[in-house]
Amino acid sequence: MASRFFYRAIVLSRAAVRLALTSGRRGVPSAPRSILIAHNLLLGDTLMLTPLLAKLRAHHPEARIVLAVTPAFLPLYATRPYGVEAMAFSPRKPATARAIVQQGDFDLAFVPGDNRYSWLAAAAGSRHIVAFAGDRPGWKSWPVDNQVPYPGEPAAWGDMVTILAAGAEPAPYRTSDWPMPPCKPFKKPGGRYAVLHVGASTPLKQWLPERWLALAASLAARGIEPVWSAGPDEAGIVAACDPTGRFRSTAGELDLAQVWHLLADAAALIAPDTGIAHLGRLTLTPTVTLFGPGSAVICGAGRFWRDAPYRAVTVEAWECRDQRVLFKREIDWVRRCGRSTAECAAPRCMHAIGPDAVHAALAELGVLRVGK
Repeated sequence: MASRFFYRAIVLSRAAVRLALTSGRRGVPSAPRSILIAHNLLLGDTLMLTPLLAKLRAHHPEARIVLAVTPAFLPLYATRPYGVEAMAFSPRKPATARAIVQQGDFDLAFVPGDNRYSWLAAAAGSRHIVAFAGDRPGWKSWPVDNQVPYPGEPAAWGDMVTILAAGAEPAPYRTSDWPMPPCKPFKKPGGRYAVLHVGASTPLKQWLPERWLALAASLAARGIEPVWSAGPDEAGIVAACDPTGRFRSTAGELDLAQVWHLLADAAALIAPDTGIAHLGRLTLTPTVTLFGPGSAVICGAGRFWRDAPYRAVTVEAWECRDQRVLFKREIDWVRRCGRSTAECAAPRCMHAIGPDAVHAALAELGVLRVGK
């Protein structure tokens, strides 16, 4: 709580001064020399900002572009994709906010997601701030100069964020745009393998353990070594899937840069709708993503990753995937579910995904031979 207080003190006091000094002088810069992207998104949502990075670099080749990222994500950005400078930011770590504020005097700032971070952009001296319209309560958007409506037609989040910036949409993703980050050595599987990432941000996105084990056994029978993957606090999920420890596990052993390298050489990645599934797009690993409560449209590959080998597996029109809210905005076409475990005892939407659908998706990607 104390860290949040100090964060607010740093940001709000500086933002108030900057806003007062720039009142009435906040037009759109024609040739911004410095651009800030201010947010506090989870891993998957952060990686889906990549199309915005690509667009900004294409239209402002000489500009300094600074991206705020959760400290744990920094290793992924070590090679400066699109020439972007990543800076650690967490509201729980006031020193990270102070470091961004001290950069000072950005010509242009973008605030995807929660508009409360427009205050961070203002504190950093941003002369023109762009964010999506409709956030609530209204005070979050007071520093925003240009509020952009969400698109009226279904779209992937990665494509949506690009409309914050003017100009033509970016070229499709290529691995050369994001050089592989360095990592500490670790032991990789020797032969052909598939990564089965079983963790997720909520238990409501987790697939049944017995189905994961059946999938792993099926892959092993086809000569593809299954490798379990999960986060630092998710080793128990792997243990539930593979109680006898039949297959190799990397749960909690690898940082994100090491996971990148693990995925880069994998024959396939199978994961629920979580951050690691989006990381598979950056490595262009054949990826099958299981969607239960989440939206396969919003979290899909979209136009930017249209060349990525990717399949979404979901049960369409699930009855309780009926909420229309995205980042606290009501959007007519959105169909997703953000309920908590207190509201939903078991993820029936995930349980409804059968192994045959996953096998079919792997076959479509060429990972498995049809009928084998």
